[in-house]
Amino acid sequence: MKPILECQGLSKRYSSSFYALNNLNLALEKGQIVGLLGPNGSGKTTLIKLINDCLHPTQGTILIDGMEPGVATKKLISYLPERTCLDLSMKVKDVIAYYADFYENFVTERAYQMLQDLEINPNARLKSLSKGTKEKVQLILIMSRDAKLYILDEPIGGVDPAARDYILHTILNNYNEEATILLSTHLIQDIENILDRVVFIRQGQVVLNQTVDEIRTQHGKSVDSLFREVFRC
Repeated sequence: MKPILECQGLSKRYSSSFYALNNLNLALEKGQIVGLLGPNGSGKTTLIKLINDCLHPTQGTILIDGMEPGVATKKLISYLPERTCLDLSMKVKDVIAYYADFYENFVTERAYQMLQDLEINPNARLKSLSKGTKEKVQLILIMSRDAKLYILDEPIGGVDPAARDYILHTILNNYNEEATILLSTHLIQDIENILDRVVFIRQGQVVLNQTVDEIRTQHGKSVDSLFREVFRC
């Protein structure tokens, strides 16, 4: 079975001397929840943009389900950016209708069930919602697609602690078990219990790629504790 994501010698240079990614090698199998972890400036966002065909590599290759990033792979990927990209003048129900019309794999019934669970009014305009509620709506839109690869950039960064457990529960219960979730966050302790594997990235290179069970067995530490040790200032 081919990996859902495969990067070989992947580099992205922004200037003559600055490489955001430098000869990065990474392969992720299907059916995992993977934490993409690293300090600010480590290359996480650049990697995410490359996967989503928002940037082009300086050198090396990147494949999604065996294909180079492009129109075909956008059908496979459901991407939650760190910042909202929604038209704030629209009503929640209109955004759902827009996504349903745009994406063949969007499941409207799933979206409305999550709205109900989170007590979000579908008739509300996005601009009237709090920052945290806007982020919940955006997560609902992303998780309502039957994608092969979900990329979630800080999905719980702007919500209150009481809502985090539900959001993580939503992530777990609204994706196909054959799909893969790549989750980037600084709130490691909050998401550690749902992760199967973690990838540590520093200065544009992978410095660790292990399952959570391997980390606990080999290092005798939690993911959060190991992260603090590896990236200690």
